Amino acid sequence: MAEKLNTGDMFPSMTVKLVDGGTLDLPGGIESKYKVLLFYRGHW
Repeated sequence: MAEKLNTGDMFPSMTVKLVDGGTLDLPGGIESKYKVLLFYRGHW
């Protein structure tokens, strides 16, 4: 099981697939001082 992130931890580098078919490199692909990520698992 992966470790949970705690306050102040660095977000791990990853590439995620977007619903439009593109990709997003994290955390560098978001150009903003503050970042919030929401992962939605979809419908059962």
